[in-house]
Amino acid sequence: MRFGVLGPLEVRTGERVAVPDRKVRTLLAVLLAHRGRVVASGRLIDDLWGGAPAPSRPAATLQARVSQLRRTLEDAEAGARALVESRPPGYVLAAGDVDAGVFEELVERAAAAPDPRSKAGLLDEALGLWRGEAFAGFEDVESVRVEAARLEELRLAAVEERAEARLALGEHHRVAGELAEHVAGHPLRERLRAVHMRALYRAGRQDEALRSYAELRGLLRDELGLDPGPGLAALHQAILRQDPSLDVRPRTNLPAAVTELVGRADALREVRARLAESRLLTLVGPGGVGKTRLAVEAAGKVVEEYPDGVWLVELAALDPAGTALVPMVSAVLGLRDDDRPSAGLAGALRDRRMLLVLDNCEHVVEPVGALVSELLRRVPGLRVLATSRQPLGVYGERLWPVPPLEVPRAVELFVARAGPGFALDAGNAEWVAAICRRLDGLPLALELAATRVRALGVRELAARLDDRFRLLEGGPRGAPRRQRTLRAVIDWSHEPLPEPDRRVLRRLAVHADGCTLEAAERVCGDGDVLDRLARLVDRSLVVMAEGADGLPRYRLLESVAAYCVERLDEAGDHERTRRRHYRYYLDLAERAEPRLRTGDQREWLARLNTESANMRAALDAALHAGASEVALRLVNALSWSWMLRGRLGEARRALERVLGAVPPDADPALLARARAWHAGIAMLDGDSAGRADRTRAVLAAFDGPGDGHGRAWASWFLAFARRGFGDPADIDDLIGLAFDGFTAAGDEWGVAAALSSRAAQAMARGDLAAAERDGEHGAVLFRDLGDRWGLLQVTETLGVLAEARGDYPRAAAYHQDGLRMAEELGLWTEVAYKLGRLGRVALLDGDHGRADDLHRRAARLARERSHRRMENFAEVGLALAARRRGDLDEAEGYLLAWVDWCRGVDGSPGLALVLAELGFIAELRGDRESALRLHQEGLAAARATGNPRAVALALEGLAGALDDPAEAARSLEEAGAIRASAGAPLPPAERADVDRIAARLATTPAR
Repeated sequence: MRFGVLGPLEVRTGERVAVPDRKVRTLLAVLLAHRGRVVASGRLIDDLWGGAPAPSRPAATLQARVSQLRRTLEDAEAGARALVESRPPGYVLAAGDVDAGVFEELVERAAAAPDPRSKAGLLDEALGLWRGEAFAGFEDVESVRVEAARLEELRLAAVEERAEARLALGEHHRVAGELAEHVAGHPLRERLRAVHMRALYRAGRQDEALRSYAELRGLLRDELGLDPGPGLAALHQAILRQDPSLDVRPRTNLPAAVTELVGRADALREVRARLAESRLLTLVGPGGVGKTRLAVEAAGKVVEEYPDGVWLVELAALDPAGTALVPMVSAVLGLRDDDRPSAGLAGALRDRRMLLVLDNCEHVVEPVGALVSELLRRVPGLRVLATSRQPLGVYGERLWPVPPLEVPRAVELFVARAGPGFALDAGNAEWVAAICRRLDGLPLALELAATRVRALGVRELAARLDDRFRLLEGGPRGAPRRQRTLRAVIDWSHEPLPEPDRRVLRRLAVHADGCTLEAAERVCGDGDVLDRLARLVDRSLVVMAEGADGLPRYRLLESVAAYCVERLDEAGDHERTRRRHYRYYLDLAERAEPRLRTGDQREWLARLNTESANMRAALDAALHAGASEVALRLVNALSWSWMLRGRLGEARRALERVLGAVPPDADPALLARARAWHAGIAMLDGDSAGRADRTRAVLAAFDGPGDGHGRAWASWFLAFARRGFGDPADIDDLIGLAFDGFTAAGDEWGVAAALSSRAAQAMARGDLAAAERDGEHGAVLFRDLGDRWGLLQVTETLGVLAEARGDYPRAAAYHQDGLRMAEELGLWTEVAYKLGRLGRVALLDGDHGRADDLHRRAARLARERSHRRMENFAEVGLALAARRRGDLDEAEGYLLAWVDWCRGVDGSPGLALVLAELGFIAELRGDRESALRLHQEGLAAARATGNPRAVALALEGLAGALDDPAEAARSLEEAGAIRASAGAPLPPAERADVDRIAARLATTPAR
C-alpha cells in the first residue's frame, strides 16, 4: 500500500483508495507525519479536535476512529489491518510505502553521487514525487504542520542542489529559467539566490544577475536590518569584475543550438543509451533525416562525462581519398601533425578520455573506418559517435538507424519552423499532416517546406509538392550547400553510385509502397539485383523492412522516388520499366487468384493486401498504355480478393474504369467475366436497379465464347450477390444452374459454393432439413479444400439453423468459429457480420447488454469499411434490444434510418423485420392505426420472400394491431402453425410480444 503526502493526502493500492470522514483522514495524516513512531493518544486527540470541544469520551471516540481507518485500509488491501498498531502510549502506522520516505532516500543518494549528472538525475526523480504542498489541506493540524515545514525545507535544499549540479553540467540557460519562480517564492534564501545569479551571468544576463543581488540586499535591509552574507557579496563583486572563474571551462567545440530539437526526445534517449554501451556508434540514415543534429545534441548531453572533452570533426569538405583526414582531426583536437599520421595521433591520445564526433562520413568511409579502427584499438578511453549514410564497416561498430519523424512529431517540427505567424488549427491540420507524410517526415525537407508557408499557405504548398525539387530550394544561407535544396541532399548520395546501382535505384521508383526482392529482380533486373539492393540499403537510399506478409520489402522515400522518376525519364527507360511492372503484377495476381480458394488463402490474401498500391499502379499503367487485355485480366484476377476483403467500392470503380476503356473487340471471355464481376459486386454494394435483367444479360455474354464453366461461376456469384434480395425462386434457379455446371466441370470448390448457397436459401424458406443436409455437405468439401472463407459461409447457415431450433449455445459456437476464421483471414466485413450474429444470439438468449456491445462493435467495423449491409444488420440488432428493454425512441431512431434503404435495395427480409419492429413500437405507444398499417406492409414483404420466420413475426405483430379478437387470434394461430411446420419455435426473446398480445385478447370482448 502506498501513501502520498507530498501534495494532497493520497492512498493507493494500484487504484486510489477513498478514506471517508475528515477525522479519519486527519488521524491518518498525523500517523504519517510521525512515520514509524508511536503517537500518544493525547497528542492524537489534540490534533483531531484541536481547539474544538473534545467528545465526552475522547479515548473511546479515538479508538472508534482508529477502527474506521483500519477497516478502510483492510478493505482496500488484504492484510492491511496490521498497518495501524496499538502500542503504548498510543498508536503507530507500522508499515506502508510513503512518498516522503522515498524522497528523502533519493536526496541522500544524490548527496553521495559521484558526478553532477548522476546527482541531477536522482534529484529530478526526487522532486518529481511532489504533487503540491506537503500534507495539503492539513495546515491547521499542529504536528502535521511541523512535518510539512521540515519536508518543504528539504525540498528547497534539493532544488538548490539540483541547480548547482546542472550548473556544473553547463545547463545555465535551463537553471536560469527554472529558478526564477523559486526565487520569487523564497526571496531571502541566499544559496538559492546565489545559484540563480551564477546561472543568469553564464547565460549572458549580467544585468539581471546584478539586479537580483540588489533586490536581495534591499529586502534584507528593509525587513531584517542585515546585509547579504560574505559569499554572496563576493559573488556580486566577481560578477562586476566579470571574473573568468565564473565562466564554464570550454571542453567541447560543439556548436550552440540555434533552434530547439523538436520531436526527438525518444531518439535522444536511445542514442545516449547506445553510446553508453558502445565504443563506436554510427548513426545511419538518408540525407536530411537529422543525423548530425541528433549526434550533436546527444554529445552535448554527455560533455561532463569525458574529462578530455567532446569534439566534433566535420568531414563533408574532405576529399574522397581522405588524404587530409588525420590533419583535420589533429587540428580540431589542438595536436601537432606527425610524420606517421594515424600512429602519431593515436599516441598523442593514448591516455585521454574523450568522445570524438565524426560527422558526414559517407563519402570517406574507407579512410575513416581505418583511422577509427586504429584509434579504438590503441586509445582505450576513446569513444566515437559517427554519422553516415552508410556503415563504416569497422569491427565493433554498432549501428543506429535514425528514423524519419512520425506524423505527430513531424507536424510539431513543421509548425515550429513555419514562424510565429502560423498556428495549427482545424482548418489547416489536414494539409499540414499531408505535407509531413509526403515529405516522409524528413526534418530537412520539413524545414525547407516550412519556409514557404508565408508565401503559399499550407494548402497551396501541399498541392505543389509534385514539383518538390523546384519548390524546396533556398535553405538557410549558413547551411552547407548540400543542405540548401532537397535536390542537393539526394544528389550528394546519388552521384557517387556506379551506373548499375543507379539503374536499379531509378527503376525501383515505379513501385508503389515498396516491393519484394522477387519484384525488384523482375522489374529492375539486368544483372545481380540483390547485391545492388544491398548496397543501396547500406547507403540509406533504399529502405528495407519486413512486410505484413513476412517478406522483406524494399521501398524509396517519396522524395527519393520523385528524384528517381526524373532520372528514369532522363534515361529514356520509363515506359519499358512500367511495362515490366504491370506484367509482373498481373502474373502475381493470376498466380494468387486460384490459391485464394485453398489452404494457402490467408498467405495469399496477406500478400495481395500488401501489394494493393502496386496493383493499382499496374492497372493505371496498363490503361494508360492501352494494354486492354492486361487490364481485363488484372481486374478479373483481383476481384475475388477485393470481394473477400469487403473492398466493394474499389472493385466497382476499377471494373467500371476498365470496362469503359476496353475496345468492343476485346476478348469476349475476359469481357464476360469482368461484366459478371461488376454486376455482382454492384449488387453487393447496394445497387438494386434491374437485378433480374442484368443477370440475364451477364449470363448471355458467356454463350458467345462457349464458356460453360464461366457461366456456372457467374450464375453462382450473381445468386450469392442477390441472396436475401429479390425473387427467391429466381435465385434458386441460378444456384441450380451453378450446381449443375460445376458438377459437370468437376469443380469441387464450385460444388461446395453452390451447396452453401443452396443451404442458405433452404434456411430462408424454412426447409431446415435441406439447409442442414446441404450445409454439412458443403462444409465437408470446403474443409477438404482448406477454404476457410467457404467454411465461414456454411457455418453462418448452420449457426442460423441452430438459432431457429432454439439451440443458442450451438449457434454461438458456430458463429464464434466463424468469427475466429474471419479474424485470422483479416476479412473485417465478415468479422462485423459475425459479431452481429453473436449479438443476435445474445439477444435471443435475453442478454441485452452483451447484445448491445457486440452489435456496436459490428456497426463500428462496418462503418469503417463502408459496408452498408453489415451496418444495417448491426443497427437493427441495436434497435431490437432497445425495444425489448422499453427504450422505444432509441429503437425507432435506428429503424427509421433503414426503411428507405431496405426498400431501395429490394431487401424484403430486412424490410419485413424493420416494419414489424416499427409496428410493435406503434402498438406499445397505443397507436394501433399506425401499427396495423406497418404490420400489413411488413406481412406483404415477408410473404414475398417466402421466409416462414419473417411471415410468422409479421402475423404476430398484426394480431397485436387488429381490433377484432377473433381475427387477431386466427393471426396468432397461423403464426404458431408456421413456426411449428418450419421447426422454428418461438424464441424466448420474442415470447413477451406474443404473451402481451394474447393477454390483451383474453380481456377484449368478442364483437
